[in-house]
Amino acid sequence: MNTPSNALDAGPNANRNAAVAISYEEKDGAPRVVAKGYGQLADTIVRAAEENGLYVHESRELVGLLMQVDLDAHIPPQLYVAVAELLAWLYRLESR
Repeated sequence: MNTPSNALDAGPNANRNAAVAISYEEKDGAPRVVAKGYGQLADTIVRAAEENGLYVHESRELVGLLMQVDLDAHIPPQLYVAVAELLAWLYRLESR
């Protein structure tokens, strides 16, 4: 997921691009944050995803929330619905 940060956000990364990569395997209880970063690191995450045929979804709000999750941690229950909707949409898209 890649999105420019909201210019109204506070903090040192307010005007930088942000990207978060999540992974889900059935053996895991929930999706996991496997990469995240700002600026050039965000660009690298997006480029790696695209080079590997992975879908890149842009959602400023969801990226902002996922950036708060520790690297290699499962997403919190509060984000289950938002991420589940995204994954369900992606599965439908891939099955076409």
